Amino acid sequence: MHKIKLGSLNELKDLVGKQLPPSDWQVITQERINLFAQAGGDEQWIHVDPARAAKESPFGVTVAHGFLTLSLLSRFFIDTVLIEGVTLSINYGVNKVRFTDPVLVNARVRAHFTLMSLEPFKGGVQITWNISMEQEGKERPCLIAEWVSRRYGEFNNETA
Repeated sequence: MHKIKLGSLNELKDLVGKQLPPSDWQVITQERINLFAQAGGDEQWIHVDPARAAKESPFGVTVAHGFLTLSLLSRFFIDTVLIEGVTLSINYGVNKVRFTDPVLVNARVRAHFTLMSLEPFKGGVQITWNISMEQEGKERPCLIAEWVSRRYGEFNNETA
């Protein structure tokens, strides 16, 4: 469920420099880790072999791929914000990413978005977000990133 509903892309201007409410929690199950491993071809034992991880991993359990946690940003954004009038949304890239703490199997994670900048382009606006992803019960974030997305739709660039 969206926590913030905006009537248009122009309403993003009021959010620059502000942190949005956190996303909903997502559970990082072993099934989710396994499916990601299969899709990406990274089936390293630390991710997909619970028995070996219990014996040999410093964490005692399997851990999520860093790129799995990164891939959840779109899901977290959808949970957090609905912007009416957007005709297309794309991931444009990441400027910075750090996987700062391992995400343990069955952990719950969620993201915090802070809107850093808006850059108009013909047909829409490029948005840069600072992201901090937390793992429930841990003080240190498990991921920090600067994420760039593009939203297509009407955007008044005169006051951006």
